[in-house]
Amino acid sequence: PWIAWTPCSVTCGGVGVRSRKRVCSSPPECRMACSGPSEETERCAAHSTCPEDGNWGAWAPFGQCSVSCGVGLQLSLRMCDSPTPKYGGKLCDGPSTRSTICQSPCPVDGFWSGWSSWGECSESCISQGRAVRRTRQRSCSNPAPSSNPPGQDCQGHSHQTENCDHLPFCPVDGGWGSWSPFSSCPVTCGVGLQVSVRRCDSPATQHGGRPCPGEGRQTRICSTKVHCPVDGVWSEWSEWKQCKFPGGRNIRCKKTAGSHLRSRHCLHRAHNGTICIGDNLTEMQVCYDIEGCDLKGRRDPWTSWSLCEPPCGKNSIRSRKKICNLYPPRATGKASFYGTPKVDCGPLADGEQLEQSQPCMNVPACT
Repeated sequence: PWIAWTPCSVTCGGVGVRSRKRVCSSPPECRMACSGPSEETERCAAHSTCPEDGNWGAWAPFGQCSVSCGVGLQLSLRMCDSPTPKYGGKLCDGPSTRSTICQSPCPVDGFWSGWSSWGECSESCISQGRAVRRTRQRSCSNPAPSSNPPGQDCQGHSHQTENCDHLPFCPVDGGWGSWSPFSSCPVTCGVGLQVSVRRCDSPATQHGGRPCPGEGRQTRICSTKVHCPVDGVWSEWSEWKQCKFPGGRNIRCKKTAGSHLRSRHCLHRAHNGTICIGDNLTEMQVCYDIEGCDLKGRRDPWTSWSLCEPPCGKNSIRSRKKICNLYPPRATGKASFYGTPKVDCGPLADGEQLEQSQPCMNVPACT
């Protein structure tokens, strides 16, 4: 007999086939006695829909980089839609996304370096009304801004200036102002001087500058064309004339006084000027003529000791003297004595000396 049908060749999705078999169970010698096929097939229908496994679609293009600069990721997606799994079919195997590294340089913003040292002042001293400055710099290089992509430049100034207030003021040499008009003539007769002045104030000397060269005053002669009165002035007194007695008597070596004269003149009076003050044209004085006369003198006290002679050695001595001097005789009133007399101090007293000498003490040896 036939065995049972095999399962349908499909379990879903339409028409399949199934088969069954039979075995000839007659003895071998009667095997030819079985007739008909030993296997038969027939169509069979699956009444349920077959599950469809999913399959990936094509990868989408990579999207934008995840960062605007530097290192980031780009993503690409694929869909499980070729076909989409159905009826319990399997999902697509594998990832639905893939990534790749993306990289682009970031812009570098500039930053200032440190300030340099201050430079030299533009002048060595401060002039009035003119600023003296010094400068320092810095560079946009710490770091410098990138060019591709472009970074931002440094904010602020690359140069800085300041006043050199520590410097001394410059010397200011003096300069002359304008001459003033000449003054009016200061006299009403004869000639005078008119004066014009100028000031050293254009500019004035300051801070050790040089004074104005030249003079600050100039003069010129002015004339009134009117003669000024010239007052008389006395001449010098003349020399005293010879001492003599009225009537011509000889008074040499006499105690009798004579007289002598001197005179003067009123000079230069002109144009109704005043005459010389005083009316003495001559002057008389008592006089004595003592030329060659024997007059009694007087010895002065000892002079001071002289220096040691010679100035060195054992034989050095010093000395002192008494000198006979004339003291003119006394006269009543103002009187003059003329001539050179012979002076006599009289004989020496017993033991009196005119000169003394003595050896010098503590004199250094001659070398």
